[in-house]
Amino acid sequence: MIEAIELLWNTNLWAAVLRIATPLIFGVLGALLCERAGVLNLGIEGIMTMGAMTGWLTVYLGGDLWVGLSVAALAGGLMGLLHAGLTVPLGLSQHVSGLGITLLASALSYYLYRLIVEVGDLPPTIEPFRPLDIPLLSDIPILGPILFSQTMPTYLALLSVAVIAYVLARTPLGLAIRMTGENPHAVDAQGLNPMRIRIGAVVAGSALMGVGGAFLTTAAFNSFFPEMVQGRGWICIALVVFASWRPGKALIGALLFAFFDAYQLRLQTAIDGVPYQLFLMAPYVLSIVALILVARRAEVPAALMAPYRRGER
Repeated sequence: MIEAIELLWNTNLWAAVLRIATPLIFGVLGALLCERAGVLNLGIEGIMTMGAMTGWLTVYLGGDLWVGLSVAALAGGLMGLLHAGLTVPLGLSQHVSGLGITLLASALSYYLYRLIVEVGDLPPTIEPFRPLDIPLLSDIPILGPILFSQTMPTYLALLSVAVIAYVLARTPLGLAIRMTGENPHAVDAQGLNPMRIRIGAVVAGSALMGVGGAFLTTAAFNSFFPEMVQGRGWICIALVVFASWRPGKALIGALLFAFFDAYQLRLQTAIDGVPYQLFLMAPYVLSIVALILVARRAEVPAALMAPYRRGER
């Protein structure tokens, strides 16, 4: 027990929390953007897998790491465009379309990977993003190793939280997105096109999901394998509810889950005699408990999953 408490003072634990939270931050922001516009995107798991593969493959074929992230965002945006095309103008089931996108993107990612990459006994690797060593700042006791020795995509994720929070709360575009998720008929009455807003939000949100997947292969790891997303997309869907569709609370939720995950990994070596499966399921159990406590007070966007047809009430 003493060792478990001592782990909380380990700077490596808290640095790992930020690393583990990074793909979740991108994913939950993407899902939040989609849902704020009224579209549920259950394709996130597949979109993150597609982003992981395309980002890695771009670098493997000679591209720059930032080009890899851009290609991952483009691939995610294209998957989002397909989902938006099926659910917004056609009004098809958002659940069915999202699950279909997950299956399509996951299978297509693995197919393209096996088609293009020659796989041997060991998976091929790339040179990933390296943690920055910011002069002076990284030498600050405690905070330095935690905050100022991360990779660039982690800082991009934190910046994205601030940007999306500002756009949603302080700009006409953010107001249009929020109102489209609440009352698209009112948006239409103001001369705006709710369908275009929804499609744009889904494409942009899916691009963020793709970047979240690419972080796994270009920063957290240096290779690709089909199961590497490991349910992070579904966690992001839950975190949106936990966050009550607010970017700041979404960041807190991602960090909270990442803490549970990073902590359980270290507890496995600190505590003997306990089956490791209990530690593995702990982050998910605690996330479910936190979700139950918060979900009752969450204010769901009124038009979420409601197809919009002009002239109908």
